[in-house]
Amino acid sequence: MIAVCLPTVLRPFAGGAERVEVEVDGSPTVASVFAALEADHPALRRRLTDEQGAVRRHVNIYLGNDNIRDLSGLETKLTDGDELLVLPSVAGG
Repeated sequence: MIAVCLPTVLRPFAGGAERVEVEVDGSPTVASVFAALEADHPALRRRLTDEQGAVRRHVNIYLGNDNIRDLSGLETKLTDGDELLVLPSVAGG
């Protein structure tokens, strides 16, 4: 089971859930977790990835203290019990 923790702005696209747990068979990756999320929450997936399937520029996804962009991106391998934290970028001045 992999948990995906969502910021307030994305919770309406996951039925109001702060945390969504996803079961993925085999060797889970961030991409396979997102694919499983899409089955139950298609609108959420569209806010996380673009039309080509890449993580949107304004979305940061953390595994522990590491941004997945600094790891293997969507191909970052996960293990049972891992937690992904989704954080939108904050702009301003």
